[in-house]
Amino acid sequence: MIGRLTGTLAEKSPPQILIDVNGVGYEVDVPMSTFYNLPHLGERVTLHTHFVVREDAQLLYGFLTPAERETFRQLIRITGVGPRIALAVLSGMSAGELAQAVSTQQAGRLVKVPGIGKKTAERLLLELKGKLGPDLALPGAAVQTDAQSDIVQALIALGYNEKEAAAAIKLLPVDIGVSDGIKAALKSLAK
Repeated sequence: MIGRLTGTLAEKSPPQILIDVNGVGYEVDVPMSTFYNLPHLGERVTLHTHFVVREDAQLLYGFLTPAERETFRQLIRITGVGPRIALAVLSGMSAGELAQAVSTQQAGRLVKVPGIGKKTAERLLLELKGKLGPDLALPGAAVQTDAQSDIVQALIALGYNEKEAAAAIKLLPVDIGVSDGIKAALKSLAK
Protein backbone atom coordinates (compact mmCIF):
# COMPACT_ATOMS: atom_id res chain seq x y z
CA MET A 1 0.00 0.00 0.00
CA ILE A 2 2.76 2.46 0.89
CA GLY A 3 5.74 1.59 -1.31
CA ARG A 4 7.94 4.66 -1.02
CA LEU A 5 8.15 7.83 1.05
CA THR A 6 9.90 11.05 0.15
CA GLY A 7 9.96 13.83 2.67
CA THR A 8 11.91 15.72 5.29
CA LEU A 9 13.69 13.79 8.01
CA ALA A 10 12.10 15.21 11.17
CA GLU A 11 13.33 12.90 13.97
CA LYS A 12 15.87 10.14 14.49
CA SER A 13 15.48 7.78 17.42
CA PRO A 14 16.99 4.37 16.59
CA PRO A 15 15.56 2.22 15.16
CA GLN A 16 12.67 4.57 14.37
CA ILE A 17 12.63 7.76 12.35
CA LEU A 18 9.94 10.31 11.56
CA ILE A 19 9.53 11.55 8.00
CA ASP A 20 7.42 14.64 7.36
CA VAL A 21 5.67 14.22 4.01
CA ASN A 22 3.76 17.43 3.24
CA GLY A 23 2.68 17.89 6.85
CA VAL A 24 1.98 14.22 7.63
CA GLY A 25 4.53 12.53 9.89
CA TYR A 26 5.25 8.87 9.16
CA GLU A 27 6.94 6.78 11.85
CA VAL A 28 9.21 4.32 10.09
CA ASP A 29 11.31 1.52 11.59
CA VAL A 30 14.62 1.11 9.78
CA PRO A 31 17.58 -1.27 10.10
CA MET A 32 20.75 0.26 11.50
CA SER A 33 22.42 -0.06 8.08
CA THR A 34 19.84 2.42 6.76
CA PHE A 35 19.86 4.53 9.92
CA TYR A 36 23.61 5.23 9.73
CA ASN A 37 23.32 6.34 6.10
CA LEU A 38 20.45 8.78 6.60
CA PRO A 39 20.96 12.48 5.89
CA HIS A 40 20.93 15.09 8.66
CA LEU A 41 17.69 16.24 10.29
CA GLY A 42 15.77 18.68 8.11
CA GLU A 43 17.10 17.20 4.86
CA ARG A 44 15.07 15.31 2.26
CA VAL A 45 15.10 11.54 2.28
CA THR A 46 13.53 8.81 0.14
CA LEU A 47 12.86 5.38 1.60
CA HIS A 48 11.52 2.22 0.00
CA THR A 49 8.93 0.93 2.42
CA HIS A 50 7.11 -2.20 3.50
CA PHE A 51 3.73 -1.71 5.16
CA VAL A 52 2.45 -4.31 7.65
CA VAL A 53 -1.13 -4.36 8.93
CA ARG A 54 -1.78 -6.48 12.00
CA GLU A 55 -4.79 -6.80 14.22
CA ASP A 56 -3.19 -4.55 16.84
CA ALA A 57 -0.91 -2.28 14.77
CA GLN A 58 -0.01 -0.78 11.42
CA LEU A 59 3.75 -0.71 10.96
CA LEU A 60 5.94 0.87 8.33
CA TYR A 61 9.49 -0.34 7.64
CA GLY A 62 11.88 1.68 5.51
CA PHE A 63 15.04 0.97 3.52
CA LEU A 64 17.42 3.08 1.47
CA THR A 65 17.66 0.55 -1.36
CA PRO A 66 15.18 -1.76 -3.08
CA ALA A 67 17.63 -4.64 -2.46
CA GLU A 68 17.37 -4.13 1.31
CA ARG A 69 13.57 -4.10 1.11
CA GLU A 70 13.48 -7.25 -1.02
CA THR A 71 15.83 -9.01 1.42
CA PHE A 72 13.57 -7.94 4.31
CA ARG A 73 10.56 -9.36 2.47
CA GLN A 74 12.35 -12.67 1.87
CA LEU A 75 13.29 -12.86 5.55
CA ILE A 76 9.77 -12.28 6.90
CA ARG A 77 8.38 -15.04 4.66
CA ILE A 78 10.34 -17.56 6.74
CA THR A 79 8.40 -19.26 9.52
CA GLY A 80 9.44 -17.89 12.91
CA VAL A 81 11.12 -14.79 11.47
CA GLY A 82 9.16 -11.63 12.04
CA PRO A 83 9.92 -8.03 11.14
CA ARG A 84 11.99 -7.45 14.32
CA ILE A 85 14.33 -10.37 13.58
CA ALA A 86 14.52 -9.35 9.92
CA LEU A 87 15.52 -5.81 10.98
CA ALA A 88 18.12 -7.28 13.36
CA VAL A 89 19.62 -9.33 10.52
CA LEU A 90 19.79 -6.30 8.23
CA SER A 91 21.21 -4.22 11.08
CA GLY A 92 23.96 -6.78 11.62
CA MET A 93 24.89 -7.28 7.97
CA SER A 94 24.14 -5.73 4.62
CA ALA A 95 21.90 -7.40 2.06
CA GLY A 96 25.04 -8.29 0.06
CA GLU A 97 26.75 -9.83 3.09
CA LEU A 98 23.62 -11.88 3.83
CA ALA A 99 23.46 -13.08 0.21
CA GLN A 100 27.14 -14.05 0.43
CA ALA A 101 26.60 -15.89 3.74
CA VAL A 102 23.64 -17.77 2.25
CA SER A 103 25.48 -18.69 -0.96
CA THR A 104 28.46 -20.02 1.03
CA GLN A 105 26.20 -21.51 3.76
CA GLN A 106 28.06 -19.75 6.59
CA ALA A 107 25.82 -20.06 9.66
CA GLY A 108 28.62 -18.58 11.78
CA ARG A 109 28.12 -15.17 10.21
CA LEU A 110 24.40 -15.20 11.03
CA VAL A 111 24.87 -16.39 14.62
CA LYS A 112 26.91 -13.22 15.28
CA VAL A 113 23.72 -11.16 14.77
CA PRO A 114 22.00 -10.48 18.13
CA GLY A 115 18.81 -12.52 18.44
CA ILE A 116 19.87 -15.19 15.92
CA GLY A 117 20.67 -18.58 17.38
CA LYS A 118 22.17 -21.59 15.66
CA LYS A 119 18.81 -23.17 14.73
CA THR A 120 17.42 -19.91 13.33
CA ALA A 121 20.64 -19.33 11.36
CA GLU A 122 20.43 -22.80 9.84
CA ARG A 123 16.76 -22.29 8.96
CA LEU A 124 17.61 -18.95 7.31
CA LEU A 125 20.39 -20.55 5.26
CA LEU A 126 18.12 -23.40 4.17
CA GLU A 127 15.09 -21.30 3.25
CA LEU A 128 16.97 -18.40 1.64
CA LYS A 129 19.19 -20.56 -0.57
CA GLY A 130 18.57 -19.53 -4.16
CA LYS A 131 16.13 -16.77 -3.20
CA LEU A 132 18.54 -13.87 -2.76
CA GLY A 133 19.54 -12.64 -6.18
CA PRO A 134 23.11 -12.79 -7.46
CA ASP A 135 22.97 -8.99 -7.86
CA LEU A 136 23.05 -8.77 -4.04
CA ALA A 137 26.38 -10.58 -3.75
CA LEU A 138 29.28 -8.45 -2.67
CA PRO A 139 31.27 -6.94 -5.52
CA GLY A 140 34.59 -8.72 -5.94
CA ALA A 141 33.43 -11.72 -3.90
CA ALA A 142 34.14 -14.96 -5.69
CA VAL A 143 31.21 -17.26 -6.23
CA GLN A 144 31.99 -20.59 -4.61
CA THR A 145 31.02 -23.99 -5.91
CA ASP A 146 29.24 -26.45 -3.64
CA ALA A 147 32.52 -28.31 -3.12
CA GLN A 148 34.34 -25.11 -2.16
CA SER A 149 31.54 -24.20 0.23
CA ASP A 150 31.78 -27.66 1.83
CA ILE A 151 35.54 -27.25 2.19
CA VAL A 152 35.08 -23.85 3.88
CA GLN A 153 32.51 -25.32 6.27
CA ALA A 154 34.84 -28.22 7.10
CA LEU A 155 37.71 -25.83 7.85
CA ILE A 156 35.48 -23.70 10.07
CA ALA A 157 34.34 -26.87 11.88
CA LEU A 158 38.01 -27.72 12.44
CA GLY A 159 38.53 -24.39 14.21
CA TYR A 160 39.77 -22.09 11.46
CA ASN A 161 38.06 -18.72 11.09
CA GLU A 162 36.22 -17.61 7.96
CA LYS A 163 39.08 -15.41 6.77
CA GLU A 164 41.62 -18.25 6.98
CA ALA A 165 39.23 -20.66 5.25
CA ALA A 166 38.50 -18.19 2.45
CA ALA A 167 42.23 -17.56 1.93
CA ALA A 168 42.88 -21.31 1.73
CA ILE A 169 40.10 -21.77 -0.84
CA LYS A 170 41.64 -19.16 -3.15
CA LEU A 171 44.75 -21.34 -3.49
CA LEU A 172 42.80 -24.43 -4.61
CA PRO A 173 41.81 -25.38 -8.17
CA VAL A 174 38.15 -24.64 -8.89
CA ASP A 175 37.31 -28.23 -9.87
CA ILE A 176 38.87 -29.95 -6.82
CA GLY A 177 36.83 -32.50 -4.88
CA VAL A 178 35.80 -31.99 -1.27
CA SER A 179 38.14 -34.52 0.38
CA ASP A 180 41.15 -33.54 -1.76
CA GLY A 181 40.30 -29.89 -1.21
CA ILE A 182 40.20 -30.27 2.57
CA LYS A 183 43.58 -32.06 2.54
CA ALA A 184 45.15 -29.40 0.30
CA ALA A 185 43.64 -26.55 2.32
CA LEU A 186 44.93 -28.04 5.58
CA LYS A 187 48.42 -28.36 4.07
CA SER A 188 48.39 -24.71 2.97
CA LEU A 189 47.11 -23.56 6.37
CA ALA A 190 49.79 -25.59 8.19
CA LYS A 191 52.58 -23.61 6.50
